[in-house]
Order: sequence, then structure tokens, then C-alpha cells
Amino acid sequence: MKNLFIVTHTQSEHHVRNEVGGWHDTELSGKGWDDALRVVARLKTMIHHRDVEIFASDLIRAVETAAPIGGAFDQKEVEMEALREISYGIAEGKPQAWLDSRIIPAPDENRMDHVCIEGAETRRQFATRLYGVLEEIIARPWETQIIVTHGFAVTFLVAAWVKVPLDAVGYMDLRVKPGSITHLQEDPFWKSRTVLSLGDTAHFKSRWQAKC
Repeated sequence: MKNLFIVTHTQSEHHVRNEVGGWHDTELSGKGWDDALRVVARLKTMIHHRDVEIFASDLIRAVETAAPIGGAFDQKEVEMEALREISYGIAEGKPQAWLDSRIIPAPDENRMDHVCIEGAETRRQFATRLYGVLEEIIARPWETQIIVTHGFAVTFLVAAWVKVPLDAVGYMDLRVKPGSITHLQEDPFWKSRTVLSLGDTAHFKSRWQAKC
């Protein structure tokens, strides 16, 4: 049984400062480090062995989220540029309000090739690299794999998992929160692919309940 866990990096300094992310490279916040440990604890309840392969976007916030996961399973993560978030071109690192006032939404007739801001990746470019890297990862002979990536990337990784045609993914937006876990599974006999959970953050709810 192939099990794939997609983890979104936890809170980063660009979240705290309300800056545009994309390829803007920032470290985890203090909360982000704490939340990364909660992600680890949850994964250990879901994976009961250490025969795990771990991949991460090469941006600092993803690498730092992946580090304690690797430590928990005695595995070193493989950093991959292809797992980066979508690039926002000239907007990266600028205040979110700066981008919000300038971004041009994609028209219905051009969802995949529209450029929302100068220098940004199109959805087609973004989806193409994520579809490609997912196939590369799951073709490897490991039954359990973990991918640490970014929020918007989850949409296209899940779409690639269930083989949504590239030109049909232009309207998809599976919104997940930082530190979420998405669990995908493939049956070895039927080869059917299941989304067992999407953007699960139950490991954070217990923190708030404990304070009540």
C-alpha cells in the first residue's frame, strides 16, 4: 500500500509580517517551530515505522519544517526546487497589500497561461513542475513517503495524484492551512488512488482545548 503524506510548512516570518511568499525565502517563526513539533507528533501516530522517504521544497521554511520530521524517523530529507511554491515574480517579499492592489485575476478563457503580476509563474508552469515532481517521487519504490511543501502547491499535487488533466486544473483551489497534513493512498491491487484526508490540522486543536 503506497501512503503519501503532504505536509505544508508551518508559520513563517513572511506570514507574521504579512509579506508575499512565493520564492521569498524566510525562516519559521517561533510559533512555526512549535507547530512543526506538533506535526511530527501527529505523523508518528499515523506512521508506525521508520522506513520513510522524506522530500522537501528547498526554501528555508519548508526545510526547517522537514528537519524535525527527518529526525523523528531517522531519515534525511531530500530538498527539491521543484516543490517550491508558485513564484509571484516582482511581488515576492513585498507587503501583501501591495500585491492585492496590483494583481490581475485570470480571465475564464485563460486560466492556465495568464500572468497575474510581472515575472510570476503561470498556473500551467506551476502545475507542470508539480505534476512532474510528483510522478518522479511516487515512482520510487518506497511504500511511505512524506512531502513538505507549500499551501498552494497542495492543490496541484492532489490534482496530479488523482490524475486531473492539466488543462482542467485551472479552477481548482484546495485551501489548506500551514502545518496541515494531507494523506493520500494507492491500493496495490486495484491501483485506485484515495484522498484519505485533506489539510488536516487536528493536531493543533488539542493545543487550544488544553488551554480551556
